Amino acid sequence: MDKAEYVELYKQMVIIRLIEEKCEELYQKSKIGGFMHLYIGQEASGVGAISARLPQDNVITAYRDHGIAIACGMDPKVLMAEMLGKVTGCCKGKGGSMHLADINLRFWGGHAIVGAHLALATGLAWADKQKGSDGVTLCFFGDGASNIGYFHESLNLAAVWKLPVLFICENNHYGMWTPVEDASAVTDIRKKALGYDIPSDVCDGMDLLAVRKASEKAIAHIRSGKGPFFLEVMTYRYRGHSMGDQRPYRTADEIKDWQTKDPIGKFEPVMMKSGITKEQIESIHAESSKIVEEAVRFAEESPFPPMEELYTDIYVEN
Repeated sequence: MDKAEYVELYKQMVIIRLIEEKCEELYQKSKIGGFMHLYIGQEASGVGAISARLPQDNVITAYRDHGIAIACGMDPKVLMAEMLGKVTGCCKGKGGSMHLADINLRFWGGHAIVGAHLALATGLAWADKQKGSDGVTLCFFGDGASNIGYFHESLNLAAVWKLPVLFICENNHYGMWTPVEDASAVTDIRKKALGYDIPSDVCDGMDLLAVRKASEKAIAHIRSGKGPFFLEVMTYRYRGHSMGDQRPYRTADEIKDWQTKDPIGKFEPVMMKSGITKEQIESIHAESSKIVEEAVRFAEESPFPPMEELYTDIYVEN
């Protein structure tokens, strides 16, 4: 990568972090409703993997979707408007935190049912194969989803039909409040892919370049026609599962240890080695902060959807 791409990917991570912190603040002020799941700590996972895709590739994820949306190219203003339930949001304010999506970005959501979107990812990959496209579908999910029936059915069919799908398990070590080892007999999640003869790899999810390299390798394997690939990204969420989770099941020492591996801080020495100065890094933070503040202002000034929107977007219109 050249300096410009280093800067762009770093900026994406910073914007994601600032947006998530702002969403946390707005949620506590009751300006954001419903359930909300923050991506703080996992920025390198989504940004690294999505930076390896091509324009024809699809992305789909679960409900911890804010960071994935930004990495796919969603405008922070549009994202924040959706968070506040405004008509200028990506889903006209009707999707909210867990259902961000923009088909123009080939970003298919944002899905609240644990593991269910893996079946949709398999369907997207099947459609690409039927059309003769060389598109690859990147499917993000948490470690907890690997215990769900959709997971096994999706991997099985993807393998049988040699579908172009990259299953990306963002293993943040907890499924809601439950440690992986208390919920899964197999704690190395990638080993579950062996049962379906799907090749796999694991990478450091706190290291943007490690995620990108592993994703490039996996996507190249898939695009060559060899079928699905499984990538386990070892990451960590600094906040609780959702806003009501105060993390009583985690020790302060555990959190402190993971904070020393913060993906944003970890990438800064890499940038400086490439010739990017500390002043330029500080400038990125200042610019990103301004972008997020403008996004909040745009969202707060936007109107709520009119009542008639209750009856739109229900059926496909020919």
